[in-house]
Amino acid sequence: MKLRDEARMSGRAWLFVAPVLIALTVVIGYPVIRALWMSFHFDDQLDETTGRFVDSGQGTFYNYLHWLLGQCQVITGGVTECPTGNLGAEFWGAVGVTLFFAVVTVTLEVAIGLGMAMVMGKTFRGRALLRAAVLIPWAIPTAVTARLWEFMFQYDGIVNTVFGTEILWTSDTWPARFAVIAADVWKTAPFVALLLLAGLQIIPEDVYEAARVDGASAWQRFTQITMPLLKPALLVAVLFRSMDALRMYDLPAIMTDNLPATRTLSVLVVEQTRQGPNSAAALSTITFLLIFAAAFVLVKILGANAVRTQEEQRKA
Repeated sequence: MKLRDEARMSGRAWLFVAPVLIALTVVIGYPVIRALWMSFHFDDQLDETTGRFVDSGQGTFYNYLHWLLGQCQVITGGVTECPTGNLGAEFWGAVGVTLFFAVVTVTLEVAIGLGMAMVMGKTFRGRALLRAAVLIPWAIPTAVTARLWEFMFQYDGIVNTVFGTEILWTSDTWPARFAVIAADVWKTAPFVALLLLAGLQIIPEDVYEAARVDGASAWQRFTQITMPLLKPALLVAVLFRSMDALRMYDLPAIMTDNLPATRTLSVLVVEQTRQGPNSAAALSTITFLLIFAAAFVLVKILGANAVRTQEEQRKA
């Protein structure tokens, strides 16, 4: 009788969650499966006799080898090294640019966000106004942010005017990269600050009072109390921002107008979509695997598991 009741309850539970599972399958499952299927097929080719695009059939792993090894097809058959200017020859450069942007922006945003959170955590007049003002850069759409900073970094823009320089911020290699980093840090550091501020708010004030009574200095309280207890929020902020930075598109695409020196993997995917969707599907799959690997490293190796960290702190 008991088993029958449990089976009936389990059936009702599946009945309630079935609509959600069906919706997730349609919204998430189908695009992923479709992209994988496309990635193993050649892009359609133009038939000069009919003037129409025709199916070129299954290409097994050609699209993946095209990106990973820089191999391109030749008219006479076979493959050869992709020439300079072909998107296939720019894959590893885009990987380097993506990782460079991710490491530099996340490092700066965490450092600046921590400082902002420490200030906003203090009690002073106008604190509510400051917290509201900090949200403004984060609330502005990324495309608008890109246009705003593009105007500021133009040759006759405010940056060159203020510093008295004549730098081509959006067309030279390293100035363009610096411009993208500056815009991303300006926009996203407040988001990191809010995450860290939430972590600071749950640290009991009694712990600091006990440390002051024991004669601990401000630096000792910061390193021995604040940082260990802030670790769960800090790791979550690093994880979220790393995932976001690895798929950066809007800022480099709009600010530098697809400059190769700032071309990330997401920009490369969009460029390839205009030339061949099946090859772009393979590049999207590779990008997904790269982001998944980064998340795995952060969660499993660096210990970016907020729940486990909190459990360990609670037991200590």
